[in-house]
Amino acid sequence: MGQLLLFIVVALVVATIVFGVTVLLSGGDPGLTPVEPDGRAVPLPGDRPLGEEDISRTRFDTVWRGYRMAQVDQALQRAAYDIGYKGELIGVLEAEVAALREGRIDDADALRKAREAALAPTAAVPPVPEPPVIPMEPSVEDDQVQEPVEKR
Repeated sequence: MGQLLLFIVVALVVATIVFGVTVLLSGGDPGLTPVEPDGRAVPLPGDRPLGEEDISRTRFDTVWRGYRMAQVDQALQRAAYDIGYKGELIGVLEAEVAALREGRIDDADALRKAREAALAPTAAVPPVPEPPVIPMEPSVEDDQVQEPVEKR
């Protein structure tokens, strides 16, 4: 009985090795093939600050092994930016409240104006004028060297 079990184990090991070598030599394993997205992605909005409902509505295209990595990375980067922005805004608002409580009205007004300027749409910013084009003097080719003209 022990010899029969040993024979079966050896036969399975040999068959596995032969199969592995055959697949490697024939190149019959195509590997992972790209999968087309399923088209159900709902990205985060890029034109306004994020809200709780934006995060809950976000969907990514599913592929064979999970979600599209580029879509997830983009959403995480956008969420991190928005969280950082809101953290800075909270800090400015807290400084403004502290200035008001301490009676520093001028400081509070300066903080309020800076906050309102930062929240203003970028379309209100006037366009930056292009620098003027300064014409260059024509260069003299090496073979066309001009000789100075003598005055009489």
